[in-house]
Amino acid sequence: MKQFNIGLFGFGNVGRGLYDVLVQTNQQHATIKRVCVRNINKDRGVDKALFTDNADDIFNDPDINMIVELIDDATASLSIVTRALKAHKPVVTGNKHMLAHHLEDLVALQRETGTPLLYDASACGSIPVIRNLEEYYDNDLLVSVKGILNGTSNFILSKIFNENMSYPDALKLAQDLGFAEANPTSDIEGLDSLYKLVIITVHAFGRYVKPQDIFVYGISTMNEADIRFAHEKERRIKLIGHVEKLEDNRLVMCVMPQLLSRDKYIYSVEDEFNGVVIKGKYYGKQFMFGRGAGGYPTGSAVLSDIMACSYDYSYEYKKLSAPQVPEYSTDVPFRIYVRYNTSADLALFNFLSISENYTSDTTNYVVGTIKLSELVRIKPQLHGRNLFIAAYPRD
Repeated sequence: MKQFNIGLFGFGNVGRGLYDVLVQTNQQHATIKRVCVRNINKDRGVDKALFTDNADDIFNDPDINMIVELIDDATASLSIVTRALKAHKPVVTGNKHMLAHHLEDLVALQRETGTPLLYDASACGSIPVIRNLEEYYDNDLLVSVKGILNGTSNFILSKIFNENMSYPDALKLAQDLGFAEANPTSDIEGLDSLYKLVIITVHAFGRYVKPQDIFVYGISTMNEADIRFAHEKERRIKLIGHVEKLEDNRLVMCVMPQLLSRDKYIYSVEDEFNGVVIKGKYYGKQFMFGRGAGGYPTGSAVLSDIMACSYDYSYEYKKLSAPQVPEYSTDVPFRIYVRYNTSADLALFNFLSISENYTSDTTNYVVGTIKLSELVRIKPQLHGRNLFIAAYPRD
């Protein structure tokens, strides 16, 4: 088992969580030797000699033999990870934004340098979904991966549906508790879930799909009418990332709110927890559950990646080399609920069929079937409109 002297980039919520976990568990095989931060003068309650604002102080230190990158800047993250791999230093990252946009190149660089890059913490917080997909679900029996991939949005929705809290109050509480950033756009608009879904899909099905090619829709425009509709139908709204392989070897992906019935596993996943349902051809559904937000849960997942490196573990990306990697497709019908304001809003949607249509002085909605390709087509036009979209499964 290797001894790692870690060069850590970032000391925010997760970086501090990792530091505390290492100290409190008295790890013998992993020590943080230096931390690179933007503001070296900020008081963090830790010996200031530990910190630097110069990346070279970490990369040029011959005693540092592992890089852990936990910053929120995707461009800087890519630079750090690339430099680490080229220097043959194992690297752990939690930056799902960076990974989702550059994973193809990083896989190639890992293979070229023979240096591991681990990022289980980037996908679902404390849930080891990547390693399970790599090791246990490494065959062709996998059908779908579906789940709540963002703890912040789930916390907000839980407060709304369980405690009748308003959306602004639920968001503020999530920010006060450290689950949501001051700018929560990535969480509530589904981007965080999207990046995680891109990463998960590479390991689940061997197909990399660019984030911009996937339909994503968040919860920021949800209002009282949508909550009332969900209650009337005895359902709950959850923000879901979903990838599924169809019988003809096509792959369908999306991130959007879903109106879930009570019999679904993830219907009862509450607060900052994530829940992932993995479905196989012969073994049915299997459910994974754990905290998806917070410094300690994610810091613990980072530590798990560090310890895996100490045993020379690396991802094999078996599915990327499979003889029949599924093709990404949006030519698939979806049943959706759309609450809209004007006839111009409704005219955006080219429905194949409409099963329910309601209009009143205060709210209007439609339930109908539409192709996913149509949602992708109109995605740029949805921004700024007073409407809300949710997938509405029949079961």
